[in-house]
Amino acid sequence: MPEREIYLLSPRALSPETIAVAFAKTSRAPESFREIAAELSDEQSAKFHEKWVVGYGHASVAEHAVLHFAFENVSRIAIETIESSRLASYTEKSTRYQKWGQFDFTIPPELDGLPLRDEFVDTVRFLFSTYAESLDPVKNLILERSPRRENESDEAYDRRIRSQYVDRCRFILPAAANANVGMTANVRIVEMIIRKMLSHPLAEVRQIGEKMKEVAKAETPTLVKYADAVPYFVETVQEIALSPTPLPRGEGQGLREDWCTLIDYDKDGEKKILAAALYRFNEMSFTNALAYIEALSESEKAELADTLLKRLTATMYPCANWNIPLIHSISSWTRALMPNSNVTA
Repeated sequence: MPEREIYLLSPRALSPETIAVAFAKTSRAPESFREIAAELSDEQSAKFHEKWVVGYGHASVAEHAVLHFAFENVSRIAIETIESSRLASYTEKSTRYQKWGQFDFTIPPELDGLPLRDEFVDTVRFLFSTYAESLDPVKNLILERSPRRENESDEAYDRRIRSQYVDRCRFILPAAANANVGMTANVRIVEMIIRKMLSHPLAEVRQIGEKMKEVAKAETPTLVKYADAVPYFVETVQEIALSPTPLPRGEGQGLREDWCTLIDYDKDGEKKILAAALYRFNEMSFTNALAYIEALSESEKAELADTLLKRLTATMYPCANWNIPLIHSISSWTRALMPNSNVTA
C-alpha cells in the first residue's frame, strides 16, 4: 500500500507558474507532484498556460499560482478597489493605531493643470491639520475616562489608549489619505483585479493597475499578460453615470430623520438556519426539516438555537477580540435589526 505523503511545492524552489502546472497536470499524469514538477521548466510552464489557460480557458489552473503584493502610499479610495475582491487576503496600515502625517495624501491626477487642484490641496491640508490638532485633546479626554488598569505596563496602557483616541480622530481624514496594504491572492483573482483597476474611472486606480500588471508579469508572465481594460466595465459605468436620475421626493434637502433604515431582511432567516442544521445532521429533506422547525414552539426554537451557537466563543476563535459568547452577540444583533425576533441568548 503506498505511503501517505503531504508536502509543499516551495515557491523558493519553483516559480508560481510551474507550481500551477504541476498541480494541473496531476489530472492526467500518474506521477507524483514532485516528479511532475521536476520535469518542468519555466518555458514549458509558459507554453502550458498559453495553451490551456489562455487558449482553452481553463482559468482555474491559475488559482494555484499565488502572488504577494505590497502597495505603498496609495489613497484610501484606491485601496477600496484593491480590496474589492474578498477571494484574497489583505493586511492594511491601521488608522486605529498609527498617526498620519500632514502630507500623507494623494492628489488626483485628474486635477493637474486645473484651478480646482489648489482648492483640493488646501481642503485636504485643512482636514489633516484638524486631525493633528484633535489628537491631544481627545487623548486627554480618553485618559480621564480610561485609567490605567492594575499591573498594566506602560506599553500596554499606551497601546490601549492610542487605539481609542487615534481611532476616534481618524474619521476626520479624507479619502485621499494614503495607506499601505499587503495583498496575497491567486493569479486568477489578480488578473480579475487588474482588469477591474484598468477599467476604473479614476486615473490613480488605473495607474496602480498598470503597475500591478507590470510587477505581476515578472513572476507570472503568461497568466497576466492579457489582463487589460474591459470595455463592458468602462462603457456601462459611463452610460449609467451620465444617465439623468431624478432624486426621489425629499432627497437632496438635508439630513432626513430616517437616515438609517433597514430596507429588507429574510423574515424566515432564523427558521432556515435551524432547518439547515437539522438537514445536515439528520436523515431528512430540507423541506421536512423546515416544516419541523415551523411546528416547534418559540421556546423550543430558542433552545435549538442555543445548542447550535452557544459554543462559538473566543475559545474557538482565539484571534477574535470577543469578551462574550457569540450567541449573545448574534442574538442581540438580531433583536436590534428585527424587533420581533424570537432568538434568545
